[in-house]
Amino acid sequence: MRRQLIVVSNRGPVSYARGPDGERISRRAGGGLTTALRGLLSLHDVTWIASAITDEDRTLAGETLDESTREGAGFRLRLVGHERQAYDRFYNVVANPMLWFIQHYLWELAYTPAIDAAFHAAWDEGYVAINAGFAAAVLEELDDQPDAAVFFHDYHLYLAPRFVRNAMPDAALVHFTHVPWPQPDYWHVLPQHIRHAIHDGMLANDVVAFHTERWRQNFLDSVRDIVGDVPAHALTAPISVDCDEFERLAESEQVLAAEAEIVARRPDKLVVRVDRTDPSKNIVRGFRAFELLLEAHPELRRRVGMLALLDPSRQDIPEYAEYLGAIQREARRVNDRFQEFSWLPIELEIADDFPTSVAAYKQFDVLLVNATMDGMNLVAKEAPLVNTRNGAVVLSENAGAHAELGDWVESVNPYDVEAQAVALYRALTLGEAERRRRLEAIREHVREHDVNAWIERQLAVLDAIGASARR
Repeated sequence: MRRQLIVVSNRGPVSYARGPDGERISRRAGGGLTTALRGLLSLHDVTWIASAITDEDRTLAGETLDESTREGAGFRLRLVGHERQAYDRFYNVVANPMLWFIQHYLWELAYTPAIDAAFHAAWDEGYVAINAGFAAAVLEELDDQPDAAVFFHDYHLYLAPRFVRNAMPDAALVHFTHVPWPQPDYWHVLPQHIRHAIHDGMLANDVVAFHTERWRQNFLDSVRDIVGDVPAHALTAPISVDCDEFERLAESEQVLAAEAEIVARRPDKLVVRVDRTDPSKNIVRGFRAFELLLEAHPELRRRVGMLALLDPSRQDIPEYAEYLGAIQREARRVNDRFQEFSWLPIELEIADDFPTSVAAYKQFDVLLVNATMDGMNLVAKEAPLVNTRNGAVVLSENAGAHAELGDWVESVNPYDVEAQAVALYRALTLGEAERRRRLEAIREHVREHDVNAWIERQLAVLDAIGASARR
């Protein structure tokens, strides 16, 4: 059944720019969240509210734009304009890195963070203000669509549901958190009033949802610790992909051209990783594990290579810029040690190039996903769906996808580089029949639990609650 949905996220599915002739052009936005949510657009009547990020976006702020997907599914897009300094504080000080680092256990607590007057100003004049702006846009849309359900997404928008609830008590509100939810003690990095506001904002929703039972239980424990109240409708709903759209994409002209280039230069066995250059993705340790594999198994040299396709992430934030430098240094060090003639152990490409990533998905013999912490990691679902080589998956036990796919992967502790090297070797030497069995099992699971099943589970719970039970 088609529903009226108002989707709210920091980044939208489309961004705008000016072409060389001055014409307005639209570009498909990147990021795992928008990639996953794009599948909703063919299933429901969606109004998507997102930040105006580019200069051209800002010229369109406040308008409601009629857009469509490549497949022709229509949706309405509303871009919210923000004061530039407020948005910088919201995004580059509070949301990233503070909340992201808390939710991925990335702070070195003996040294960082240091919460000072600048951070408090960023909270009040950035995070709170931007969330209030989003809430105002939602309320205007609800005036036109009072029966619509509102779906807030991720760590950027913890406060907006409370603003909406206070103004419109009967609104149907859902919040989906795409990142891990840490244990209660880790939230005590934040001052008491800030951590309380975050949890109180989440409790303003009718439904709060998480990728795994692990993250859901951590949320319930945090609420008890910080607020003292527990919501009745916290659920586990692992996100997935639009399988049909993704399989069509894998046969697109751009992907096929990129795949031909990979095939022309690939070694006998190819280890692939596709990530953003985020510290939580654990790329440096992955390179170290690959080095240990080559060290322990000289017979694999010249036969096995790693293709690392990395999307540069949040380079305005010092911690991310520094991590990108560490990635480049580590790849260079491993290559300097082992390269021979035309064989380069690690082929590192840093670019926002989704067609090439999908092409690499099709060609992996081993997929490495070794994140230190990850809410889900859709790469672990997307890549097996289109792989053509009965590829094996090495997957971190701290990725949300592991809760679903753990029976069919080589599981690894993301901090144990020696164990990762062993897992890479097992995956490379796994028998063909077992590789095929595991890959087909992952595909069957992903197809059965697709993005439609993900959204329908949340809508079913929302319907079961009914307006009378809303706070």
